Amino acid sequence: MSRIGKLPVAIPNGVTVTATPDNVVTVKGPKGQLTRTMHSKINIAIEDNSIVVTRNDDHKQSRALHGLTRALINNMVIGVTEGYQKTLELVGVGYRAQLQGKKLVLNLGFSHPVEIDAVEGVDYQLDGANKIIVKGIDKELVGRVAANIRTWRKPEPYKGKGIKYDNEIIRRKEGKTGKK
Repeated sequence: MSRIGKLPVAIPNGVTVTATPDNVVTVKGPKGQLTRTMHSKINIAIEDNSIVVTRNDDHKQSRALHGLTRALINNMVIGVTEGYQKTLELVGVGYRAQLQGKKLVLNLGFSHPVEIDAVEGVDYQLDGANKIIVKGIDKELVGRVAANIRTWRKPEPYKGKGIKYDNEIIRRKEGKTGKK
């Protein structure tokens, strides 16, 4: 039995969860609504203000999907109540971010500014000129958008310049040493 999968997901006040027989789970909360189709080998039941996830058989795929499905539903419940955010830091001389409407404009040392269009369901906020906060209710989408922003200029190990997550530690390397 999956240790994560057998735990019920508590439904907080103000959140409504519906699960159809064809495993379409809809979670509505104060921040919005999320809908996701789960695999058919997993059973989803709503009992006593909690969501219980069970599997039909003990095949390898079913065991793997058991914990995954429970974690996805839990992420949906947390997303519509609290939301998710990722913070990115721009490190480097002249690196800065600006918001133009819903568009994010980055100056990253290229000959042109990088413009990133807003994705539906994700908001950008700036904390100064060097911190970008990506917010949304879908954990997967927030992570993907933050990763796409980071790919424009990954942190390099010699000077540490680039776009990094706020909790990321960059392993620094020693540069070349001259002959003596």
